[in-house]
Amino acid sequence: MAAAILPLDVRSVARAAESVRAGGLVVYPTDTVYGLGCDPFNEGAVDRLFAAKGREAKAVPVLCSSLGKAGDLVDLDQRARELAERSWPGALTIVAPLKMRVPDRLSQGPNLGVRVPNHPGCLELISACGGWLTGTSANLSGTPSAKSADEARRQLGASVDVILDGGPASGAESTVVRVVGGVVTILRTGPVGVETK
Repeated sequence: MAAAILPLDVRSVARAAESVRAGGLVVYPTDTVYGLGCDPFNEGAVDRLFAAKGREAKAVPVLCSSLGKAGDLVDLDQRARELAERSWPGALTIVAPLKMRVPDRLSQGPNLGVRVPNHPGCLELISACGGWLTGTSANLSGTPSAKSADEARRQLGASVDVILDGGPASGAESTVVRVVGGVVTILRTGPVGVETK
């Protein structure tokens, strides 16, 4: 049975956060596209996320409630911190060396992508979940990213526990850069322009 769509408000955010803490999957709006969220430290929940998307091994970013929470999770060197301070909250994902342990399927190596989204309701949910929430797009692998709660429900409704409706999303997926040892590499172009020098 498909999950019910709930309006994005204090009560539904609390319900979604409770589901995440219990190992559930939630769909939620961000400043880019709709996201599929779970506890990034819960291996069973991460396995559910990959099964729901029908996704093979491919890294999944983690959305953070603040720069501080991102810095707890990954090692943001001076260059990465400069980019974060200039672009967060916003549509820039920074891939950097892990400091905390997460399930191998999430990171696919020693690095992990992190981002602080520019969406008040989304940040409220992430904070209620402890400051971290997986941030992969809410869609079946190989299909376009969902730009609305209805689109996400059509693709993932039977696989998730809660769907939060925050209205239409912009649809422009984040810029992704890797920053290791002060070297910036653009992995995906997007709304945020980044100088690599």
